[in-house]
Parts: sequence; C-alpha cells; structure tokens
Amino acid sequence: MKKKIFSLLTLTVIIFFVSCKDNSSVKEEENHEIVNENNIELTDAQLSQTQITIGKLQKKKIGSELTVNGLIDVPPQGNVSITVPYGGFLKYTSMLPGTRLKKGQLIAKVENPEFIEFQKEYLEAIAKNEYLKADFERQETLYKEDVSSKKVYQQAKSNYLINKATIQTLESKFRLIGISATSVKNGTITTIVNIYSPIDGVVREVYINTGKYFEARDVLMDITNAEDLHVELKVYEDDIPLIKNGQRIRFRFANAPEEWMEAEVFLIGNNVREDRSITIHGHLKNKNQELLPGMFVNAKIEVDTHLVYAIPEDAIVRFEGNNYVFKYNGKRKEGENTMNDFEMIEIVQGNDEDGFVAFTLKDTTQDISKISFVLSDAFTLLAKAKNSEEEGGGHGH
Repeated sequence: MKKKIFSLLTLTVIIFFVSCKDNSSVKEEENHEIVNENNIELTDAQLSQTQITIGKLQKKKIGSELTVNGLIDVPPQGNVSITVPYGGFLKYTSMLPGTRLKKGQLIAKVENPEFIEFQKEYLEAIAKNEYLKADFERQETLYKEDVSSKKVYQQAKSNYLINKATIQTLESKFRLIGISATSVKNGTITTIVNIYSPIDGVVREVYINTGKYFEARDVLMDITNAEDLHVELKVYEDDIPLIKNGQRIRFRFANAPEEWMEAEVFLIGNNVREDRSITIHGHLKNKNQELLPGMFVNAKIEVDTHLVYAIPEDAIVRFEGNNYVFKYNGKRKEGENTMNDFEMIEIVQGNDEDGFVAFTLKDTTQDISKISFVLSDAFTLLAKAKNSEEEGGGHGH
C-alpha cells in the first residue's frame, strides 16, 4: 500500500514539473511575440525590390500654423462695371459668367438712334468750322485796322469758339461711346457701337439679354480683374495678436485637399465684427487661372517657425489610430542571407509644411539624432509587418 502511494506522489510531481515547463514555454513564446511584433526584417534582395530609402534626419524650419477659413475675393478697384453712356439696345453679346477676357476683347454691341444725332451735329460743326474760323480771322484784322467795330469782332470770335467747343465736346462723346471721329469725318455714320473689355479679367455677372433696352445708369455686366485676386480670411479675436504683415499663408480648396497654394498677409483689418472676428487679406504668390472670386478656401497662417526634426510625410504610417515611423536597426547575417532589421516605433505628430512633418518619439528615452529612419515607402514595411503577424503569429520574421 505504501509503495502505491509513493508511486502516485512521484507521478504527480512529474506532471507538475512538466506542466510548469509547458506554461513557461508558452509565456516565453508570448513574450517573444510581444517583443517582436513591431520588428520587420528584409533580406538585401527583398530590400532592393522596394523604394525604401534610409537616412538620418535634419532639422527643418516648420511653422506653427493657425487654421482659418475664407474665400477668394478682389478689392473694390478690381471689379469693373460695364455701362454705356446714353443707354441703348443690346444687339449682341456672347458673355457668360466665368468667361475669361483679354483687354480690348469685344464683349457687346449696342445700338442707339441718338448716336446718329451726335454724328450729324459733329459733321455740321465741322462744316461750319472753316467758315467761322475765316470770318473770325478777317474780323480780327479789320478790328485792328479800325475798319470794323469791336462788337462785330467779338461776335465773330464767339461764334468760332462756340463751334470749336461743340466739335471738341462731340469728339469726347465719341470717345466715351466708342465711335471713331475720323470715321465720321470720312462719312461713316453708325447706330451701333462695339464695347470692349477695359481689362484682363473674368466676367463675374451678366445683367442684360440681347434685344433689351437699358438706361445709361444700368450695368450690362461686371468684370473682375484677374490680377487683383487675393485671399480674404476670417480670424477671431483671440488669435488677432498672432497675425503680422508678411506672414505666409497656405490655402486649398475642399475639392483639391492635396493642392496647396501660397499667399502673404498684406493687410490686417482693424474693425472687429459682431462675431468677434476681423478680415485678413493675403496677396497671391502665383497667378492661377482656376481661381474665381467667391471660391471658399481652407487656409493656414504661419504665425511662428521652429527648428525641429521633421520627416517626409510618406515616411509616416497610421495603424489602429496611432502614428508610426520605422527605425533602421542595421544589418546582420542569418545563414547565407544578409538581413536588414526595422522596428516600427510610435510617434507624436506635430505641424507639417511642404511635405515634411515635425514629430517626437513616444519613447522619449531614444535620441532622434542618433537614429536612422526609413524616409520613403514606409507602407511597404507596414504591409510586411501586418502580413507577417497574420501568417506567423505576431512578428515580422
């Protein structure tokens, strides 16, 4: 009986130690997986098939930016309203809102019977001018020789000067309307005048249709000077002290979020509106034919700059809500292969500018200046890491 009890105790002890050893192996396996789940390795051959580049980081000037909204606009002097003195009937126009124009381009034809009267008066004044001038000169000579009275001389002078003023007035009207005085002198009479664009620009609005009569005070269309486009941004009261002339503005449109354009602060409003905001105006750095007045923009105003470590945007990957970069841990031999070791490390992302992102490491014990980072094609490593986890149980071997 004692022998049986001893045998049972011995068996129990053996089973206990085997069980402990198995559990220890499982824990070691789990720990190994935890340690290596963010580690990836590539052979030299595999690395050569990627677009991965590796290098140390340089410090860059990255701006602290204020995010605001606004629109593309023009100053009052950049909007031109097209009117025609004396009014008339619109005979022709092909203009539509958004039409781009060159200075001197035909934009409309206008007809007005009153134009005939102006031309008739002009021809009559021209016809009388030679006679009145000769009479004035003759009366002047007679007056100086005491042959004619002063009254007759003054009347001749008055008639000549009045007629001359009439000619000059009608010529000014012609220039205002768009009629050539030379053509009228040569016998060309017209009831239709051409209206030309006074500037390079864009048709903003058309207010009248062909065949309609309009008064002299009526606006046919508005044209915006394409040279005067600027960014108009709304900045709220708390952020006003941060804004200075000359600061850089980056802006984009909602339908093109990757395409950034630049401007520079040149005017800061001094009138705080009811919503506690002011208007900031920015000069465009480059002309862009796609810009139109009234287009809404998202913008960033660079209010300060800092010299910080920054990495290219495509060197950062996002996984499960966190941002990561890849640290290069060097080469090692594994059998006949040379392996390249990479480690995915979490970062805290900062401001971005011109394709670079400022960041700090989540693990503050590591020195960024001494680390070699993957600078491009980081998504290849992310795909490798996560595929390896699925296939191999949690690490990048």
